[in-house]
This record gives sequence, structure tokens and C-alpha cells, in this order.
Amino acid sequence: MNSARPPGEAVIQVEDLGKTYGGKLEAVKGVSFEVAPGEIFGFLGPNGAGKTTTVSMLTTLLTPTRGRAMVAGLDVATQAAQVRREIGLVFQDSTADGELTGRENLILAGGLFGMTPAECRAPIEMLLARMDLADAGDRRVKGYSGGMKRRLELAVAMVHTPKILFLDEPTIGLDPQGRAGFWRYIQELRREQQVTIFMTTHYLDEVENLCDRIAIIDHGRIIATGTNDALKEKVGGDVVELRTPGAARDLTETLRGVPGVREVRREGDLYQVKCSRAEGLVSALVMACDGAGVTPEGITVKRPSIDRVFLELTGKAYREEGYDDGRAAQASAFGARARGGR
Repeated sequence: MNSARPPGEAVIQVEDLGKTYGGKLEAVKGVSFEVAPGEIFGFLGPNGAGKTTTVSMLTTLLTPTRGRAMVAGLDVATQAAQVRREIGLVFQDSTADGELTGRENLILAGGLFGMTPAECRAPIEMLLARMDLADAGDRRVKGYSGGMKRRLELAVAMVHTPKILFLDEPTIGLDPQGRAGFWRYIQELRREQQVTIFMTTHYLDEVENLCDRIAIIDHGRIIATGTNDALKEKVGGDVVELRTPGAARDLTETLRGVPGVREVRREGDLYQVKCSRAEGLVSALVMACDGAGVTPEGITVKRPSIDRVFLELTGKAYREEGYDDGRAAQASAFGARARGGR
């Protein structure tokens, strides 16, 4: 992906959105961003950064205390019931009823959005087939595999044909094959139904491979927004790591003098050389070392990654982060509110 924001009026518009608990704890401190139609938008942040609170406001599970958020042209604070009819939501934890069959779960989901069993029939059959669940539709969900449950959750979120799909770490716990299959279905939905995707994930390969744009939130504020490539450029491009013999002279100034070098960091016998592009620079660095009478023992080129972007912007490695609990409670709240908003 990694394309610029696609044209068209934003389907999610967030302006100075904030949430304060008890009049004291400011969890979200005035965030602003937009999501365009058909876009896959990644929303990243460490625990306590305000990520879950922001998503909860956008999906009407929490009411903002400041600012404004429009989802599908509707105000999340004053038109919550209408917003719920326009969005689908897949939580990290399974919310399907294990004692019901897959088909019964889908009929129940349709009913929450005011659909009769007759109105549900055609979309349910289509979704069961699309998600490779047609043969399992009349089996109890408690006998499904993890991948089958994830596909059923996606079908449940899509039974009322929403315009926007919120995915809250939907592939956690799946094996690589299950993850790949889940995202294949997402890509098909996006391509065929022009569904807009707002996703959180802790698998950074999903961010790299799927998201058109990303927003990173920390301490309640958006600290960066952009495409994968744009955010990677912010952290300085490639890094060439050179390891020298332990007794070698200090090469910091020598390496800084090579054209194209932006920054040099030394930790013992390891030098990290930042540059825009490593191509063509490696040989110049080796020649500079040779000219100083030092032969490098090893050279490694590291390309920029979203993990590195996250580390440099927040001071935390993304994969070291823990993840919030409480998705099941959120799911129950969303279902109850959907029923109430019929």
C-alpha cells in the first residue's frame, strides 16, 4: 500500500477530540485527523497513550468531553445510534455466542441492527460462503477453530453492510496462515464494497503491508501522521552499522566526513551511520575506514521500519508493549447500544 491519502471527502473527521475522566484525568488531549473513503488507516500507540479511548469515542462506546468526531457524516456524540448502523466492529476478543451456530450468530447480529430473519438470509449466505464457513454455518461456534471464529466475527461485523469497519487487534492469537487469510478477506471487502478500514494491531508487518496511512498517538496526542514511507523518512532513512576491531582508533569524525552521512553514533566498536540511502555509501564508508588504517570486521545495512519509527517517536519498542484488556466488555456495550438504537 503506502500510498498517499486517496481523494474524496473524509468519512472520519476528528477535530480537537478529547476525553477527561472525573474532571481530572485527561486521557485524550485534543486529537485531529481524517480518514478518506476506501482507506486502510492504522492507529498505533503504547498502552495509556489514548488509543483505546479514541477508538471507543469513534465507535460511540464513550462520549467525548471536548472537540468533535464525525463518522460517515454523523456526529458520534449527538447521533450515536445512527453512527452504529454505519459501522462494523471486530474486537480482539471473540464476542460470538459459542452455544449458537454460526448462522444463528449472524441472524442475531442482523436483528441488533433492525433486520428481520428474511432480510438477513441473503447477506448471511453470501458472508458464510465468502468467509469459507458455508459447511460450518450450522455447527455450534464453540467447536470452531480460532481462524474460523475470526472469520465469523468479520461476517458478524459486515452483516448490515457498514461503510466503515473498525478492527481492534483482530488477528491477535492467530497463526501466520490464519492472519493471512483474515486480511485476504478484508482486502476483498475493501476492493468490492469500498469499505473504509480503521485498524489497530500489534503486528507491525500488517501495518507495513496493509495501511495506506498511519497515525501514532502518545500521551493523549497525535505525534505523527503519514504514509509508511513518509514516517520512515522522518527517522533519517537507512542505517549502516560498521563493527571494528576492539583496539581500533575512534572513527566517528572520519565517518562523519563522508558525503551523504547524516549522523554517526558510536557504542564501543559498533558505529551506526544514518543516511538517506545506503546504496553507494557503503563502499565510501569502507574506503574511509581503510584510509584511517582500520578494516571493518562487519557491515550491516538496516532499512527504516515502522518499529524504528515508533521507537524513535515514543521511546518504546512497539513489540514490547502490552495490550489493553476489556474488549469483551466493550463488545457487549456496543451490542447493547446497537439494540437500543434500532
